[in-house]
Amino acid sequence: MSRQLEIVRLGAQGDGVADTGAGPVFVPFALPGEIVTVREVNRRTVLESIDKAAPERAKPACAHFGTCGGCSLQHLAASSYLEFKRNRIATALRQAGIGLEPEPVVACDPGTRRRAVFSARNTASGTVLGFNEAASHTILDIRECPVLAPEIVGALPKLRRLAVLFGTTAKPMRMTVTATSAGLDIGVSDAGRTAGNARRDLSALAIELRFARLSIDGEIIVEPVKPVVAFGETVVSPPPGGFLQAAEKAETAMADLVCDHLAKSKRVVDLFAGCGTFALRLARRSTIHAVEQDAAALAALDIGFRFGQGLKTVTHERRDLFRRPVTVLELKQYDGLVFDPPRAGAEDQA
Repeated sequence: MSRQLEIVRLGAQGDGVADTGAGPVFVPFALPGEIVTVREVNRRTVLESIDKAAPERAKPACAHFGTCGGCSLQHLAASSYLEFKRNRIATALRQAGIGLEPEPVVACDPGTRRRAVFSARNTASGTVLGFNEAASHTILDIRECPVLAPEIVGALPKLRRLAVLFGTTAKPMRMTVTATSAGLDIGVSDAGRTAGNARRDLSALAIELRFARLSIDGEIIVEPVKPVVAFGETVVSPPPGGFLQAAEKAETAMADLVCDHLAKSKRVVDLFAGCGTFALRLARRSTIHAVEQDAAALAALDIGFRFGQGLKTVTHERRDLFRRPVTVLELKQYDGLVFDPPRAGAEDQA
């Protein structure tokens, strides 16, 4: 049964919210100020029609929008979207009793996301490769993505050719694709056992398709060219599947803030250092101690330091900061600290 609702605000995940006597109703793809008609399908609210559109409504940039689960607010004008993102931070600060106002959002341009994690599966009717549909385990076979770097979008047919060689698997495999200055770095996981002739064929195809590197579950299968990225003036080859900020502009903005804040620090400790996003930039002016659990990331950081030019000393320590946080006593030897934990946070270290 359909009903009409008035949308009064956006929820934290980008859904429109209507206040009713029975509580809030979350309506995907609806905007504040709109009058919409909705219905319930399998206990989910589905937008049937927009009876009165908000002036902030925009035409989505992607043909897959609304089906693909990757984006939720392409129908919102860019200026309003940036204000929505800023307000989420402002609200969180107020709720925590922190009297600070966030600065304006640093927006990343379309077509600049250099890292994507695709799902892929070989089926009886062919290979599907893309992102999961919204609130679903079904893979949407994508043909475009205005968010991703053009070199990744242009390689979608090549990635499908690669997926074919993994055979038919009941569960979807994952392909982490990173655009580097040397070419695409492909990391495959959850593909099942791959051995013998399959590995030989995968290597040959990766070379033919001019991929920089192909790895499976962290093991390098073939690396015709070492994939590299630049952290400031220092070049690093990230480990297979290693973390990298998805947009280079965002990474640069974050690094500039960190380096400006610590400009006068002589000894800096970088917690959750990864492969050196901040540490190798800071090493231009400070001695650095990098702490990270991932041995491969630390090895990449160390090689970047050893081959870098004009850097002060960078030492490193492999340490699980969730189980064994750096103590107050240990921190006393530093006059600067970088603390950039994973999304889940690091409460004990904090």
